[in-house]
Amino acid sequence: MWEPFFQGLWLVVQWPAFGFMMLGILLGIWLGAVPGLGGILGLVILLPFTFGMDPVPAFALLLGMFAVTTTSDTIASVMLGIPGTAASQATILDGYPLAQKGEARRAFGAAYAVSAFGGVFGALVLAASLPIVLPVILAFGSPELFMLAVLGLSMIGSLSGNSILKGLTVALAGLLIATVGYAETVAVPRFHFGSDYLLDGVPLIPVVLGLFAIPELLELATRDVSISRVSREMTKDITIWTGVKDAWTHRWLALRCSLLGTYVGMLPGLGAAIVDWFAYGHAVQSAKDKSKFGSGDIRGVIAPEAANNATKGGSLVPTVAFGIPGSLSTAILLGALLIVGLKPGPDMLTDNLHVTFSMVWTIVLANIIAALLLMGLTSQIARVAFISGHLIVPGVLVFVLMGAWLGGGSIGDWVTCLTMGLVGYLMKRGGWPRPPLILAIILGSLMENWFQRSMSVHEGFGWLQRPIVIVIALCIVATLFLSFRGILKARQNGEGPEAGEGAERNPYVSLPIALALTAIFTWAYFEAQQWQTNVNRFPIAITVPGIVLAFSLLVVDARASLAFTRANNGLVGSFRAAEKLALFGKSSEFFGYLLCVLLLALIAGQVVALLAFVLVYLWRWGRYDWRVCLLYAAGVWICLYGFYDQTMNILWHPSLFDGFYDKIGEIGSKLTG
Repeated sequence: MWEPFFQGLWLVVQWPAFGFMMLGILLGIWLGAVPGLGGILGLVILLPFTFGMDPVPAFALLLGMFAVTTTSDTIASVMLGIPGTAASQATILDGYPLAQKGEARRAFGAAYAVSAFGGVFGALVLAASLPIVLPVILAFGSPELFMLAVLGLSMIGSLSGNSILKGLTVALAGLLIATVGYAETVAVPRFHFGSDYLLDGVPLIPVVLGLFAIPELLELATRDVSISRVSREMTKDITIWTGVKDAWTHRWLALRCSLLGTYVGMLPGLGAAIVDWFAYGHAVQSAKDKSKFGSGDIRGVIAPEAANNATKGGSLVPTVAFGIPGSLSTAILLGALLIVGLKPGPDMLTDNLHVTFSMVWTIVLANIIAALLLMGLTSQIARVAFISGHLIVPGVLVFVLMGAWLGGGSIGDWVTCLTMGLVGYLMKRGGWPRPPLILAIILGSLMENWFQRSMSVHEGFGWLQRPIVIVIALCIVATLFLSFRGILKARQNGEGPEAGEGAERNPYVSLPIALALTAIFTWAYFEAQQWQTNVNRFPIAITVPGIVLAFSLLVVDARASLAFTRANNGLVGSFRAAEKLALFGKSSEFFGYLLCVLLLALIAGQVVALLAFVLVYLWRWGRYDWRVCLLYAAGVWICLYGFYDQTMNILWHPSLFDGFYDKIGEIGSKLTG
C-alpha cells in the first residue's frame, strides 16, 4: 500500500509530469475565474493533447486544470456575485456581500485556505476509501438519488432568503423549465412553443450568466458605485490573513464540510451540483447566530468552498474504480483513461495502483499550488472592488455574453441570457431568491430520469418505503421545519436579513411575478394533459404544488401591495416609491443598451456590437475621455480576436453585412471578369 502511494508522488514530481501539472494549474485558474468557461471546457480543449502521452503526464495536465477551477471560480463569485462555475453558487450569498463591505481580501483568504484544505482532504479520503466505497455507491439507486436531489432543493429553497414559500416556488419553476424540450423517456417535445432552439432544452450557461451577472452589472451602472460600498481606507485592517485566521477559527466547520463534500461527491450525477448547498445549509443549521448569513458571514464562504473542492477527489472514485462517470467532466476523464491505455476497474486498485495514487497526488499538489498562487494575487484582485463600477461593467458584460455564446453558438443564447437578465433583475428587486431556480434547472433532467425509473421499477410509489429514502425524507421535513421555525422566531424578535438574496421588499414588483408564476403553472398543467402518462407525469408532479404555492404567494403579495399603497398615500405615491426602490428608469435605459447590442449583432456582427457597446457605454454613461474609451475598446478587441477567435476558433453569428459584402464581392468579380 505505502510503496505505490509514494511511487505515485514520485511520478508526479518528476519532469515532464510536474511541468504539465503546472500548465494545467495556470489554465485552470484562468478558466475558473472567467464566467462561462469552467473545467468542462478545459477538459474538452486539453483532451486531444493527451493522445500519445504517458498516463501520468496526461492526467497531471488534465487533473491539474480540473482540480483548481473550483478554487479560482471564487473570484467571480466574490467580486461580481456571479457563480464562476456551478460549484460556487452558494459562495455568492455571503462572498459578494463581503466584497460590498470592502472585505474581499478576507473572503479570498478564507476561501483559498479552505479550498486547499478541502482539495487535499478529499484526495486523501479518496486514497483511503477506494477499496471500501463500492457498497456505499451501490446502496444509492434512483429513488435515493431523487430524494437526495429533493433534499438539496429544500435546503436551497429554505436558506436563500426569508421566505421559504418563495424559495420552494422558484425551485419548482426551475424544474418546470428543465422539462422544456424532448422528454426523458419518449421523444415528445414539451413546452417548446414551436421553436427548434428549445427542443434540446433551455441552455444552462446563458441562464446562469443572465440571472446573476446582468442584475449585478446593472446595479453598478445605475447606482454609479464601485463593488465595495465603503472606501478602501475604512478596510485597511482587513487583509488576506484575516480570512486565513477565520478559516482556522472555523476549522471544524471546514473539516465537516470537506468530509461532506468528499462523500456526496462520490454519488454519480449529483455530488457537484448540490454539495455546496448541503455545506451551506449545514453551516446555517449548526450556527448559534444565523442572523448574518446572506449579508456577509464568513462562514457562508468557508462551508461551500471547503466542500466543493473536496468533491474533486470524491467524484473520481466511481470513475476510476468502477467506470461510472458521475458527471460530464468525469465522463471526459473516463475517456482520457481509455485514450492512454488504462481500463477503469479492479486493475486501477491493484496493478495500476501507483497510477491511481499519482492522480491523488496531482489533486493534492494542484490545490496547494493554486491556493498559494491565488493568495499572492489576492491583493491585486481585491483592488478591483474599489474602482469605479463603470470601468467594470463593459468588460465583464463582454465576458458574460461570450460565455453565453460558447454554450451553444446560437444567437438564441444571447436572447436567453438577456431575457434571464431581466428576470433576474425583477426577482432581485421583488425579493425572489435566484439560486433555487438555477439548482433546479441543473437537477431537473436528472430528477425526472430518477423519478421515472423509480416509478417504473417499483410500479408506483413503493420506492418511498425504502429505508434510505425514508431517512432522507425525514431530513427534508426537519430542514423545512427548522427553517420555518427560525424565520418565525426572527420575525417575532423583529430580526431578519436586511441584505442578501431574497431580502428586498417591493410588493409592486413581487406581485406581478407571483401572478405570472400562477398563470405559468396553471397553463403548464393543462398543456401537459394532452401527453401520455410517462411524458406528463413529472411536469404534473411539479405544476400541482406550483399552483398551490404560487397562488398562496399571490394572495400574500396582494395584501402587501394594498398595505404599501396605503402607506404611500395612494397609487401615484406607491408607484413613485416602487420606482425609487427598483430604479425602473435607469434600469430600463440599461436594458435598452443591451437590446441595441443584440440588434447590432444581427446587423453588423457580434464583434462590432460589443465594441460599440464598450465605446458608447464608457463615453455616454461613464463619461470617460475618448482616449480611455478607445484604449479600453482596443483591449476588448484583442481579447475577442486573440482568445475567442484565434484560440477558441468559435463560429460567429452571420450578420446582414456579411451577405451585403458577399454580394459586393460577387458584383466586383463579375465586373472585373
